[in-house]
Amino acid sequence: MVSTDSAEGAAGVEDGVEDLDGDDDLDDDLDGDGDDDLDGDDDGPADVSLLEQEGDVAADYIEGLLDIADLDGDIDMDVEGDRAVVSVVGATLDELVGADGEVLEALQELTRLAVHRQTGARARLMLDIGGFRARRRTELTDLGRSVAEEVERTGEPQKLGAMSPFERKIIHDTVASAGLRSESEGEEPNRRVVVFPAG
Repeated sequence: MVSTDSAEGAAGVEDGVEDLDGDDDLDDDLDGDGDDDLDGDDDGPADVSLLEQEGDVAADYIEGLLDIADLDGDIDMDVEGDRAVVSVVGATLDELVGADGEVLEALQELTRLAVHRQTGARARLMLDIGGFRARRRTELTDLGRSVAEEVERTGEPQKLGAMSPFERKIIHDTVASAGLRSESEGEEPNRRVVVFPAG
């Protein structure tokens, strides 16, 4: 099955939390939490106290994992927009990020499950380790601008490589801010963005 999603005007969708978040895309999963968001359970503003609780539970969970793995790291918890953000910083955390952030994505999902289990609420928290998501956001924003300029110059659509929902969301937002449109196509894990000329 191939589904497509227009990114026109999408620059404001979920632009609040770093969308470093690790997994925002413009598919039916508007907030990148793995749910299709068509069931109406994610429509209201987030309760800050619930987000703080999610962040605390997530920070405790990550701290426990760091202890088990005998890794050092400082944990920061914050609420940005409508999600809790837990960041781990330290000197030797590359193994917790993995190649292209795969380990980070898995840890984020495990952390969300731990939060859900304790709070009963589906968590949309974002986990960042060693600033990986912030660096990746910068790289992808530059890529999105470059591809948008090329598409505008040539008038030909450009298909990008497979990306995670987090990465696709950044490209969609960048392309939309350049006045072009983009769509996601394909199935995970080979889902990709196609950038089209305006019009």
